[in-house]
Amino acid sequence: MTTTSPRLVFAGTPDFAVPSLQALLAAGYSPVAAYTQPDRPAGRGRQPRASPVKTAALAAGIPVYQPDSLRDPAVQSELAALAPDLVVVAAYGLILPPAVLAIPRLGCVNVHASLLPRWRGAAPIQRAILAGDAETGVCIMRMEAGLDTGPVYARASCPLARGTTGGELHDRLAVLGAQTLRTTVPGVLAGVLAAVPQDHGRATYAPKLAKTETELDWNRPALELERRVLAFNPYPVAQTHADGQTVRIWRARAEAETSHGVTPGTVLRENSSGIAVATGAGVLQLTEVQLPGGRALPVAAFLTAHRLAGRRLGMA
Repeated sequence: MTTTSPRLVFAGTPDFAVPSLQALLAAGYSPVAAYTQPDRPAGRGRQPRASPVKTAALAAGIPVYQPDSLRDPAVQSELAALAPDLVVVAAYGLILPPAVLAIPRLGCVNVHASLLPRWRGAAPIQRAILAGDAETGVCIMRMEAGLDTGPVYARASCPLARGTTGGELHDRLAVLGAQTLRTTVPGVLAGVLAAVPQDHGRATYAPKLAKTETELDWNRPALELERRVLAFNPYPVAQTHADGQTVRIWRARAEAETSHGVTPGTVLRENSSGIAVATGAGVLQLTEVQLPGGRALPVAAFLTAHRLAGRRLGMA
């Protein structure tokens, strides 16, 4: 008796999704198609660039589909013609309407970078750091029409240590999500894995990052500013201003030192260990900074050519 291989469709776009696709391949599940967002202009030449998932899928010989939207009935018919048993989604970036969710025989599962119901939405990695969470993780959930409201098949947690950047946590959760997906998919395909409903009363939300959030408000506590700097590294990068120039802050750490009587934003001192800035509570040590047209530099290298002591930051 022959066993028919399950028909999986993968949907994802950025680097975060690539380990999940690779995990499926390593487990012997070769998707019959990969859906990813259309090529976007990138780089100084603004030439169209393929998404990381497209590149990985083509390298594995997987047919790639790049619709602008999944709301188009023709696109939905094309997906239905693939007769998928299961659609696996990881940071796809396009909404799956109810008509699409209903196409796969076993539904759609999503790799989400938080411990649901905490941090539903587009930016769970950064929001966890901003909130000072001590723990985060990933969930493999069954998708519904609501925003990350579906029941959870599996979850895996990891500690979120102080000093972790958004980029570092992204990479860690991408791998953890892929590992968890690989161990979860067999049970979903076999119909033996139960999905546990979320406690909707405990839900918190992680809205998409806005450029307006990058400006550091020196009246806020130093620890809050440290978290903002770390969460926004490598994107969209926290910033302040000095002498009319934008200064991007890549790394910083809060110190318990007090700065009573000093206007927040004032640079108290600078040395190879950091540029100390007064805040609303405590002092923020800037340890990696960048000026327009330059590279991000450790503060020791930055101070060989630039001085900020005594100046007030935040004045555009």
